[in-house]
Amino acid sequence: MKLKDKVIIVTGASSGIGEAAAKKLASNGAKLVLMARSEDKLKDLKEAIEKEGGEAMVATGDVTKSKDFEAAVKSAVKEYGKVNALINNAGLMPLSYIEKLKTDEWEQMVDVNIKGVLNGVAAVLPEMKKEKGGHIINISSMAAHRYFPGGAVYCATKSAVKMFSEGLRQELAPKYGINVTSIEPGAVATNLTDTITDEDIKEQMQGMLEMETLESDDIADAIFYALTQPARVNINDVYIVPSEQK
Repeated sequence: MKLKDKVIIVTGASSGIGEAAAKKLASNGAKLVLMARSEDKLKDLKEAIEKEGGEAMVATGDVTKSKDFEAAVKSAVKEYGKVNALINNAGLMPLSYIEKLKTDEWEQMVDVNIKGVLNGVAAVLPEMKKEKGGHIINISSMAAHRYFPGGAVYCATKSAVKMFSEGLRQELAPKYGINVTSIEPGAVATNLTDTITDEDIKEQMQGMLEMETLESDDIADAIFYALTQPARVNINDVYIVPSEQK
């Protein structure tokens, strides 16, 4: 079991990529710290993991609140003694055309997609420095590479995550042995599109939904791959898209 006894925090663990990653990592020996706002869903996931012989704890919290993240890390250290990895997965994608001025949704994306990642890094870094190693995985997107209609703000947030990840890698990996990976998926079959309120965008999304998208398990496999490389190997970016997506 390649990840035996590694303590891994997963944000947005209540569904989609976060849930799939948590199950994958737990099945390979990791001790999971499940973070999201939905305590009931996290408890269900914890139960499912334990039923399969894995180990997990619930750390209910909002990634946009630094104190919630700090509390999650403190709970992880109290329970397991350390933090080896962080999967910054929580994200929002309420796509809309700029002229609609859905500024509340813009702010939500900046808060969750960017500030949530920053809060996570700030919370785990002191512990990883103590351990003289670790791994931070940030879930970016193919949107970090190119704009698509209605995605101006979303693409901007994911571009920020990608560049922040590279900055982290250069500053942390050589000095502290903390590897950093940016995972950049294309279309994935999750509930991410449920937050879209722009009716014009919803109509355009139908074509994409007819395509065979990636599954959450595909991204979980990519996360597992990055985490299980030798310490000397840093997987910088994983750009993974559906075969049918242009």
